[in-house]
Amino acid sequence: MSYTINVNGKAETVDVDGSTPLLWVLRDVLDLKGSKFGCGMGLCGACTVHLNGMPTRSCITPISMVGSAAVTTIEGVGASPVGEKVRAAWIELDVPQCGYCQAGQIMAATALLTSNPRPTDGDIDDAMSGNLCRCYTYTRIRAAIKQAAGLPTADTREA
Repeated sequence: MSYTINVNGKAETVDVDGSTPLLWVLRDVLDLKGSKFGCGMGLCGACTVHLNGMPTRSCITPISMVGSAAVTTIEGVGASPVGEKVRAAWIELDVPQCGYCQAGQIMAATALLTSNPRPTDGDIDDAMSGNLCRCYTYTRIRAAIKQAAGLPTADTREA
């Protein structure tokens, strides 16, 4: 079946089965490889994209459910001022180690800072809790989120 979706501000028409996960449409049909397959169950966050600005697990979102929602991927997140700040902080603080989860981390952080420009440590923990990092770069992720928000980057949580 044919579906027209709005991806990174551009209408894209794809001919796929309606149950095809958005992740595979993005990666295999539209050649947007930034979103990663991690678990296939929406648990790890590597596949996170935005649907109308909300972080969404693309591995469990069938293309038939996307409808007219605006899809933003890691390839397009830098077009927003918040997304550009997050990406710049990630680069400046050298957040990634292996990098596999980082697209999902950046998408979740951008959604957080768009809805809450001055998050507390608790807000960051809540927003990022569904995004797993096998390399355990959580301290650098937190610092990058704070830097993008213009907050002190020191971790203020109790050890």
